[in-house]
Amino acid sequence: MIIKISTRVSLLKQNSLIAGSLLSILLLSAPVFATESNKHHGMSHGAEQTNFGPGDSYLHRMSVNPSDYKKVKDISKSASDLPKPLHRNKAKKVVIILEATEVISNIAQGISYHYWTFNNIVPGPFLRVRQGDTVELNLYNDESSSHSHSIDLHAVTGPGGGAAVTNVEPGETKELVFKATTPGLFVYHCAAGNAATHIANGMYGLILVEPTQGLSKADHEFYVMQGELYTHGRMGKKGFQAFDARKMIDERPEYIIFNGRTGALVGDGQLNAKVGDKIRLFIGNAGVAKISSFHVIGEIFDRVYSEASLSNPLKNVQTTLVPAGGATMVEFQVDYPGNYVLVDHALTRVDRGAWGILNVTGKKNAALYSGDTDAHDEQGDEH
Repeated sequence: MIIKISTRVSLLKQNSLIAGSLLSILLLSAPVFATESNKHHGMSHGAEQTNFGPGDSYLHRMSVNPSDYKKVKDISKSASDLPKPLHRNKAKKVVIILEATEVISNIAQGISYHYWTFNNIVPGPFLRVRQGDTVELNLYNDESSSHSHSIDLHAVTGPGGGAAVTNVEPGETKELVFKATTPGLFVYHCAAGNAATHIANGMYGLILVEPTQGLSKADHEFYVMQGELYTHGRMGKKGFQAFDARKMIDERPEYIIFNGRTGALVGDGQLNAKVGDKIRLFIGNAGVAKISSFHVIGEIFDRVYSEASLSNPLKNVQTTLVPAGGATMVEFQVDYPGNYVLVDHALTRVDRGAWGILNVTGKKNAALYSGDTDAHDEQGDEH
């Protein structure tokens, strides 16, 4: 089916934020935020937490036995693992297959977590289509899952962004067909049950709808997405860590990370380029609570497509805001070799995991930048 909106419904009137309006919102939202199927709902939950939004009427910290779930060695999505730019002049039908899974993997060495994912990675696959394409998306929920799942794509015009027709029980597959009408870089995420819980546990990614004329050439494109993890144990606590609903409601993440875990964009996961390369970063923010102040230390963004609107870019930008549930595309040329640190410039979040490295190799240009850095290198200082 093709998702379309044929009528417009006014959910709220400016002066009627009262019980009647709230009831209307809940009723209209019910098909989108469907009540979640959960194998653990029949259990006793010492950490049960009431909420007053649409969807599930409560949150909880589940009793999870890690041995019941598949182990994934590395949950993080490589920043360089994304489809190549589309070079075609006509729209076509694009088929996408996604699998909702629940797995055990490490936030950091010695700290494991029950992640909920698309295709066993966080963020999920980078989806790339062209404006005008007809997209057939098949969502399968692995039979080992303990919850129902769905998908809401911000690129979709229709109820729930697709969530209204993709709620899948474990072992079930559903199909969504939609027209990619609007160019831009959009977030997608699970919206079953309590959507914030599913997103916080790792069910999010980006979909790029390229404009009909395509994007300008770049030497490297990278995919980076910020997320938050709400663990029962404090940051750094070893062992298996359960999800903590109270911390999520209070907007107190223990970890704020790029690409699924701490250290995902460092070492073997770092971004690599050469002097003179044009870099394009697709930056997303899953939230569920914090706005990202994205910055690359030692660089100035030549162009920023604010909130990923692929229209007139801002130029010469130092730091750009990426809202929860939003995305931004930035472009810049690297002119000098060295390590450039990607951060959320709310810098205490770096200590919680929100950082990565862009390593640039090539010839130095003393006219651009010079100083006694070799002495610091010999001492082992980082800069």
